Amino acid sequence: MFNRFSAYQPQLLSVLRIVAGLLFLCHGTAKVLGFPAIEGVPPPGLSLAGLSGPLELVFGALLVLGLFTRPVAFLASGFSAVGYWAIHAPNGPFPIANGGETIALYCFVWLYFVAAGPGPWSVDAAMAKKA
Repeated sequence: MFNRFSAYQPQLLSVLRIVAGLLFLCHGTAKVLGFPAIEGVPPPGLSLAGLSGPLELVFGALLVLGLFTRPVAFLASGFSAVGYWAIHAPNGPFPIANGGETIALYCFVWLYFVAAGPGPWSVDAAMAKKA
């Protein structure tokens, strides 16, 4: 029954990239632009927490567009792993308890895009067609 959905796998790959990129972008806009306003956001600066906002903003925007997807996803995956181990893991071993479940999930979603690519609805795919 579910085999007929396999035909939509490439498009759903693009949808996953766009939605995950938008969510990642929202972390960046909250930290850099103050929108949406949330409590406990670290100010931009030269610390790991301070760099997270600008990186999430740039990586999120590039991933939404599907531009340089594989290298950006690789960097975002590594950034997410470092963020998890540096910020969340010291607060306990379980992501659900230390507040790190979201960043841990991002780490593996971005790692998946390193292998899978951006999908057909992306700037990368459009540039590949022209080449």
